Amino acid sequence: MLYGIVAAITALFLAAVLAALLRVPALRLGLLDRRQRQRRVPLFGGAAVVLATCLVAVAGDWTGIAPLGDGIEVLLVTGGAVAALGLVADVWRLNARFLVVGTAVAAAFVVPYGDTGVVAGAAGVGWITFVALAFRSLDHADGVAGTVGVVTAFGVAACAAVEVMDGLAVLLSVFAAALTGFLMHNWPPARVALGACGSLFAGFLLAAAAVIARAGHDPVAGAGVLLALTAVAVADVVLVVVSRRLARRPLLRGASDHLAHRLRRLGLTAQGVTVLLGVAAFAAVLVGVLVHAGWADARAVWWVAGGALVVVLGMLRVAVYGPPRARGGRERRAPRTQRARAARAARGAGGAGHGAGGVLREARLAARSAPRPAPRSEPRPGSGSASVYAPRRQSEDPAHHPDPGVRRTGRSVSPQVNASLRVRNG
Repeated sequence: MLYGIVAAITALFLAAVLAALLRVPALRLGLLDRRQRQRRVPLFGGAAVVLATCLVAVAGDWTGIAPLGDGIEVLLVTGGAVAALGLVADVWRLNARFLVVGTAVAAAFVVPYGDTGVVAGAAGVGWITFVALAFRSLDHADGVAGTVGVVTAFGVAACAAVEVMDGLAVLLSVFAAALTGFLMHNWPPARVALGACGSLFAGFLLAAAAVIARAGHDPVAGAGVLLALTAVAVADVVLVVVSRRLARRPLLRGASDHLAHRLRRLGLTAQGVTVLLGVAAFAAVLVGVLVHAGWADARAVWWVAGGALVVVLGMLRVAVYGPPRARGGRERRAPRTQRARAARAARGAGGAGHGAGGVLREARLAARSAPRPAPRSEPRPGSGSASVYAPRRQSEDPAHHPDPGVRRTGRSVSPQVNASLRVRNG
């Protein structure tokens, strides 16, 4: 008990110090996450969480004060491998397929097939992969992934304590403390972010620990408990997928359509969104812990599932996408015509500073937009009739004429402009 408290405090301060130190190289290397148009957040906060968790856990296991055990050691090693894969994704922007395959391979090594069976074990691999990617998607706003991760870590640690898995409970307590130290820099407005390194590690560790703690129990009730422990992350993924499918948008293209983005559009502050999602996660995790411990009926998880469904349906009504882009030739030409008219009006209002080139461009645009008259037969030479196509009358504003030296009473005329217009108009 005493070691657990000391280990948690050490992990908290170590993660806080590492997050502050690693922020500088992330800024210099340009490893930034764009949270807003004018603000970019460094991505090495996840590396600080991973290092603090692994160092404290390995120190306890190496000294023999808090041995992790064979299964927990494998979990820590595979979690570190997933974190390394996420760090590579932060640096080089890996394709999402590599993240899915790598996380699934790591999850295949931690599932206890002897307690779950082959079929349930395969489902556990898929669940761990899904939750890891869901936590990566949850890292879209300041403080959200860290707050939900801390609450979930304490809930899964309570489930592990019920099953008398002391090594797993200590590991999760250390991880929760490391996330708390990271939140000192990630609370809105954030100075550092988890990135793929920290978010994949968090989702993988929490989901794998929940599967290990729940192994050997009823699979159906176990699925409900796993859903309750990760309800906020699952609801966010479902909301994004359904929303983008209904809007016919690519699933992997980033957009401001997550839970936090929609709550902000409803008028909540960034801090209010983080607190609200943390409270929702706490309520769902509490139900999962009570059901796992046998202090509540298994049907209580249906309330969590129903609440998540209501939230998803309600958030779908919040408009987050802009109007679709115009398609077709006519829709593309209309804005150009409007811009041309606005430009001509601005040139006419500005007056001074326009030369012969501006007048010629204005005349050409006017000639293109005006309907072309039917061709007529030109008059015979010497017939004395006036020319059919006369030059277009120019503005009497002296600022529209290039040569201020040629003047007449009441107006000025440019011979060069009139000559070129006569050539164009025939």
